[in-house]
Amino acid sequence: MSRPVLILDFGSQYTQLIARRIREQRVYCEIHPCTMSLDAVRALEPAAVILSGGPASVFAPGAPTVDAGVFALGVPVLGICYGMQLMTHLLGGTVEAAGEHEYGPARLQVLEPKGLLRGFARTAAADVETDGVDVWMSHGDRVVALPPDFEVLARTKNCDLAAVADPARRIFGVQFHPEVAHTPRGVEMLRAFLFDVAGCAPDWTPASFVEQTVAAIAQQVGSRRAVCGLSGGVDSSVAAMLVSRAIGDRLTCIFVDNGLLRRGEAESVVHTFRDHAHLNLVHVDASREFLDALRGVDDPERKRKIIGKVFIDVFDREAKKLDDVGFLVQGTLYPDVIESVSFKGPSAVIKSHHNVGGLPERMHLALVEPLRLLFKDEVREVGAALDMPHDLLWRQPFPGPGLAVRCPGPVAEDKLAILREADAIVEQEVRAAGLYERLWQSFCVILPVKTVGVMGDERTYEYVVAIRAVESRDGMTADWARLPHELLARMSSRIINEVRGCNRVCYDISSKPPATIEWE
Repeated sequence: MSRPVLILDFGSQYTQLIARRIREQRVYCEIHPCTMSLDAVRALEPAAVILSGGPASVFAPGAPTVDAGVFALGVPVLGICYGMQLMTHLLGGTVEAAGEHEYGPARLQVLEPKGLLRGFARTAAADVETDGVDVWMSHGDRVVALPPDFEVLARTKNCDLAAVADPARRIFGVQFHPEVAHTPRGVEMLRAFLFDVAGCAPDWTPASFVEQTVAAIAQQVGSRRAVCGLSGGVDSSVAAMLVSRAIGDRLTCIFVDNGLLRRGEAESVVHTFRDHAHLNLVHVDASREFLDALRGVDDPERKRKIIGKVFIDVFDREAKKLDDVGFLVQGTLYPDVIESVSFKGPSAVIKSHHNVGGLPERMHLALVEPLRLLFKDEVREVGAALDMPHDLLWRQPFPGPGLAVRCPGPVAEDKLAILREADAIVEQEVRAAGLYERLWQSFCVILPVKTVGVMGDERTYEYVVAIRAVESRDGMTADWARLPHELLARMSSRIINEVRGCNRVCYDISSKPPATIEWE
């Protein structure tokens, strides 16, 4: 694999998107906080450095900065928005506070089609409205004078220095955001920077990742054994298959049935991984243990913490039956890693994370996290490279606490039974409509209320089920799915007629934010 592209994070909401755009070009990149030391930057031997945007002003007390030695490393540097302003400030140019924040679309006039604008047509001033390049602006401060040896590549109506460069040192700056969809040709600009300027190679492929990761796991684990908490979800499944390829039957997967799974899920996991993939799989039915611990609990956070604690107890108990276990396999993904090292620091806790903490310390195990460099879509690509079943790789995310967080109020077995049957109908109908893989998630929630209904000339007083379907790329934000009315009608009719205990169906049309995807 070639040298990485290093993204230094100044707190932008778009930093992960920069990484995604680069990874989509099959170029490996890493995000690190802007506080990273110059020695640490140098040790990574980056092929290029990108300075992200950020909400701060270079003039604000405590404004994030970077060691100016980054510009003397001899590698290409691209500053985006705040990154361009900071670069200008550190290299001897002038930045000033704009009269007002510029946010929204702008038309870019290309003056010098070079560097990251190589391949773009030069735009005459009179033709900007028709032939200019659409870009997306979001900034308060602006650059008004360039550092020595810099030149202007492009401008907009409100920004005379919208794209700049020091070609000799291969240092570039853009005031707009090339990584967002609102800059339609932004990917072309990033490709020019990566391939024409920095000479990167598109060698970050699923096959190369599998080869390198399997070798690294084999070296890390050595001759010892590892255990993996297998849920049957995409992340833990791909992690287990990678580790299995590296150490074979020295991996034991422990599947804990917490009594909060969907209909037929336990049987499906056992069949897929024990019978089909031939992994060492220990299936533990601990449903009674979980349900007893949850009895009468209605606070969402208490539910999550109880489920996490019981899982640790059960998993620890089963793992202790194995000999010479030195490692715990976890399906940690790159967004979790980024969140923990972000310049802004970890976000406010909205909900306890479904990945259970505490296990490595309690069990005195070292972690194996084979997916910690990947985004969700890349995990699926790696799974495909491992010849894993398509249906498993494209399974919609399912929360670690299971149906407990789709059952507001106390968890009860009669409500879980209704929820399982209603949820199965939703999945069947969504799949039949060809929408399952387009949706991020589609599921049911059973509400802690009953309503009056009429069935067969008789009065009923039964539970309400809500259908939730959202579209998203990574779960960080989500929009409610505009499902066809005919599909909604079929799901409602089937649930009310086929599921005993439910007489009313609602559809959730709230997006994230302000709502969360799961109800608890």
